[in-house]
Amino acid sequence: MASENQRSFGWLALLTGLVAFATVGVVALLVNIFERKQEARKPFVRLVEVNEVSTDPKPWGVNFPLQYESYLRTADTERTEYGGNHALPPSKLEKDPWLKRLFAGYAFSIDYREARGHAYMLGDQQVTKRVTDVQQAGACLHCHASIIPTYRRIGMEKLGIEPTEEKLGEAFAQEAVMEGFRAVSQMKYEEVAAELTKTPDGTTKPAEGDPHLGAAHPVSCVDCHDPETMSIRVTRPGFIEGIAKLARSDDPVPHLPSIARWRDSGSKKPYDPNVDATRQEMRSFVCGQCHVEYYCANKMTLTFPWSNGLKVEDLEQEWEETEFPGEDGTAGGGGEFYDYVHKETGTKVFKAQHPEFELWSQGIHARAGVSCSDCHMPYEKEGATKVSSHWVRSPMLNINKACQTCHHVSESELQARVDTIQDRTRALMDRAAVAMTDMLDAIIAAQEAGASEEDLKPIRDLQRKAMWRLDYISSENSKGFHADQEAARILGESIDYSRQAQAAAYKLPAGTKAQPEEVAATE
Repeated sequence: MASENQRSFGWLALLTGLVAFATVGVVALLVNIFERKQEARKPFVRLVEVNEVSTDPKPWGVNFPLQYESYLRTADTERTEYGGNHALPPSKLEKDPWLKRLFAGYAFSIDYREARGHAYMLGDQQVTKRVTDVQQAGACLHCHASIIPTYRRIGMEKLGIEPTEEKLGEAFAQEAVMEGFRAVSQMKYEEVAAELTKTPDGTTKPAEGDPHLGAAHPVSCVDCHDPETMSIRVTRPGFIEGIAKLARSDDPVPHLPSIARWRDSGSKKPYDPNVDATRQEMRSFVCGQCHVEYYCANKMTLTFPWSNGLKVEDLEQEWEETEFPGEDGTAGGGGEFYDYVHKETGTKVFKAQHPEFELWSQGIHARAGVSCSDCHMPYEKEGATKVSSHWVRSPMLNINKACQTCHHVSESELQARVDTIQDRTRALMDRAAVAMTDMLDAIIAAQEAGASEEDLKPIRDLQRKAMWRLDYISSENSKGFHADQEAARILGESIDYSRQAQAAAYKLPAGTKAQPEEVAATE
């Protein structure tokens, strides 16, 4: 009887222990779930105050350590075949000597390198020979620096407002920003670079007798986030004006539904992305502030050519219809718009910048509602917190998170698809480059043979169209991936225009002596 009682007591003790262990486990699990839910509800703690002059990202990093940690990795040097970062950016001019002929007479023929990460965007611009050896406009810093507080300070000065650090930091002050933006567009590069260091950056304090109040920084947190609400925003005046022009155009832009809603509403106010756009659209707009085509020399205010739409011919049409302002600043009167005079032929041509946003707008990802950030800044889980990675880089360096969220195939298959698109684009680009150099040789020969300007006029028009399209795709950094069929179409047109110009040059009465023997033999 006693042994049975002992056995019963033993089983009771074991059962009690198991229940207690299970209870502790369940409680621990519930506590963990509760903590994770609380963590998700409150993803950051404001330990440091930031405001509209906080261009230094370090204070933001105290409040947002996960985002800041990934932002710092934009200084890493890993790269892909057609983009990414690199410790020593290779020269595109050495890889593709035809670029020197494409840009003959323009600063890009002197120094043109692969891009590095955002951490280098200001420093690399300041040391390129395009800036050190050639006079550039201050408008170039519109995208390469965290420049909005400087626009605001200069704008306040012009509006008769004393730009104290407190005043500069308390509000975005759109009117002052736009006033400063217009003023900076007329200044030289070194002048604007100096102005950057005269603007408080939220951390740097002036030394005794030191006139500098801050430090210059590349694009930073304040350029894409409201310091009060932390919501995504666009700040660049060029984009704000450009997207308003696009909204007023007839371009369908089905990938930007908020513009369609704005048009249908009959609103009298200009389209404002910070008010009218969806959050998903804003995840592309923050990139479209800079990864676009624009004019940034000092003959006129920095301009996005979106009045007719976002296709290559829409942008071209605006440039063809644009005239530089007169010497008194009035519209027109300054002659036809062009970026540079081609040194070999004397033709006035257009220079494409880096139209990633425009080409992406013609592609399947844009139509499917996939934003730039979805691929280049994909979401990651840190504990219970969902964080958009701020390590902005090629999706090919992060296929698992950037691509496989939607594409449920192997990494090798996805890599092979991208390689195929980019290799085919590259092959077409090489053919367009050969056609361009043949065209230039034919035009030069016709000029040397005594062709008149009247005869050369239609040929120059073809040259401009051919070079604009080749430049458009070679300067766009996805090597066709953002919209592969559109890239192929544009390069095909470039080849066609080059060959038309070449054939027209051979047919000029004064240029018949310049025909190659094999061409002459077939006529």
